[in-house]
Amino acid sequence: MVSAELLLPQANIEELVAKVFMYRTITYADQLRLKYALLDEDGLTEQDLILINRILYGVRHGLLKVID
Repeated sequence: MVSAELLLPQANIEELVAKVFMYRTITYADQLRLKYALLDEDGLTEQDLILINRILYGVRHGLLKVID
């Protein structure tokens, strides 16, 4: 299994979230990166969890379009 560090270095969580909200879409690759980040229990800060929750909120409320 590929570690979350290889798929999504810590500094890139903010960049990924910014890209998702800028284009208002989330791709399958973005979803995988977030999933692996969530599975790496020690690798996320409270701020990272807040950002991921914002993406989930956006998907649930139709603010973000899921593509791929």
